[in-house]
Amino acid sequence: MAGAAAEQRRLATVVESWLGRPVLIVGDAMLDEWRFADSDRLCREAPAPVLTLRRRISAAGGAANTAVNVAALGGRAVLVAPVGADVAGDELHDCLDRAGVWDRTVNQPGRPTPVKRRMLAGNQILLREDSGDPDDALDHEGVTRLLTALSCATEELRAAAGGEAPTLVVCDYGLGALPAPVRAWLVEQRERYATVALDAHDLADWRGLAPTVVTPSFAEATRLLARAGGMTRPVGGTELHLEHLDSDPADGPSEMTVGAAPGGVRADDGTAEPAGADSTGPVGEPTPGEGRVALTGDGLSVTGTGVTVNTRAGEGVDRAVLAESRLAELRAHTGADVVAVTLDTEGAVVGGADGEPRRSHSTPVPASHAVGAGDAYLAAMTLALAADAPLPTAAQLAQLAATITVSDTGTCVCRRDDLLAALDQPTETTSHPALVGGDELDAIVAEYREAGRSVVFTNGCFDVLHRGHVRYLEQARALGDLLIVAVNSDGSVRRLKGPDRPVNPVEDRGALLAALACVDHVVVFEEDSPAALIEAVRPDVYVKGGDYPPELVPEGPLVRRLGGQVRTLGYVPDRSTSAIIERIRSHSQDPSPQVVDPTPDPSLRTQAS
Repeated sequence: MAGAAAEQRRLATVVESWLGRPVLIVGDAMLDEWRFADSDRLCREAPAPVLTLRRRISAAGGAANTAVNVAALGGRAVLVAPVGADVAGDELHDCLDRAGVWDRTVNQPGRPTPVKRRMLAGNQILLREDSGDPDDALDHEGVTRLLTALSCATEELRAAAGGEAPTLVVCDYGLGALPAPVRAWLVEQRERYATVALDAHDLADWRGLAPTVVTPSFAEATRLLARAGGMTRPVGGTELHLEHLDSDPADGPSEMTVGAAPGGVRADDGTAEPAGADSTGPVGEPTPGEGRVALTGDGLSVTGTGVTVNTRAGEGVDRAVLAESRLAELRAHTGADVVAVTLDTEGAVVGGADGEPRRSHSTPVPASHAVGAGDAYLAAMTLALAADAPLPTAAQLAQLAATITVSDTGTCVCRRDDLLAALDQPTETTSHPALVGGDELDAIVAEYREAGRSVVFTNGCFDVLHRGHVRYLEQARALGDLLIVAVNSDGSVRRLKGPDRPVNPVEDRGALLAALACVDHVVVFEEDSPAALIEAVRPDVYVKGGDYPPELVPEGPLVRRLGGQVRTLGYVPDRSTSAIIERIRSHSQDPSPQVVDPTPDPSLRTQAS
């Protein structure tokens, strides 16, 4: 037991060490939409269920979900990706803001944001509707803007990290976000990044990148081997044969069949199998228009444009054993230091330069629970390697991050606190009270910084706390490890808002703010400007509410001089203190007569008007 506890503490140390690590994510960003419905009858027109929509959830998907996972695990995530100027794009921006991802996406008018819409009844996915055509290539201007955003985001992360080279994660899912000029730029600029992780449906498109780690699925790994021209390898007494054509078909890589070598011995019954025998044929079909591989439910058949793993030929073949036998070839073909072949609910097989394969396992779950689990795996693996963790440790943490995210239906996100809790480690490092004085703040912030935690700072009157305030503060808290809120004193509010404000005294305003789960500490300041507190706190991120760019924030120059970042978060429409006060006043002007007791309530005599 003592040894297990020591191992968990060692893993937790790695999780703590990657806090604030700068990570740039680039690739195919999409919106995941989940529609949950009830169904208790069939329609009369066809044998199809009648659905009653109960709720709808939107989440970041693809490269955007990888960025969300990096941020949730404690990294400093910046996303660069083309996003459509449409409703789905707006929802994706909101998802990134809520998660604390630095949104450096590039709007692409006329090119829709890719969306995956899933309709469920009783947590069973009934259908999925995909929108966003991979053939909608970026035009020349779009490519130029994307390259500019990549270069600027790289330097922004380097500056925020004190000159440290950032980590790069490439998510290429064949949706057109990474055309040839962008791939060429990333290969050419490889030296600007310390650690590079690659997750691509077609790894052959990334020759020359020399990534630190690649994380192909079993299907993607076999696709690469097919294009490279696989060789026969004996596995467990059976020769597993990779068959490929002399040239690639126009619509994809060479067709490949994994099974017993022609004329060899089959793994299932020991009988001879004549060359080319295949009475059942491939099982499953590629997803139309996507041109990439997909795994069927039996766990043995993989189909896609131009690549097939045949079910009958593959009977008795262990995918993990096959993947282990090809790790060296996959490393050679990708140029990667580390190859992690993911096997869905069967875990993963990981290999590095030492040639020693490492096997990890997962718990089988419904398919609707595992959407995005690979993004969590990629994020944790990347952060661990960027923090110089040994490969066995990185593989262990990546598998744990993927496994603990699959408890429910939806797009998987692994949070740092969840990962630490799975390791039986405390997630809080301080017991300071929520309401603190300005003289206590220096020591508190110093303690947080020593623990490697990033500080978010915001300020305001927060006179009548409402939904807009709460959403704003939740979004601010997501930008770092803790949130400090500076609230104006009563005198300061009167100078800023007029003699009839504040409605609530600072004692009440501070207590309500401190009661919010997203707020770590509240401090009161007397001045009209929070400049003195900003000097003392030196926040990593300073947040201001409003619909104006960060460069127009008055406190911006001071924050940036101190090494921090400035973020602005939009308000919830029609939610403001002034609007609430106006509604109260309009109700109080009701002309209907009222009986008023002339005797004042003694409990009100001590309260300010």
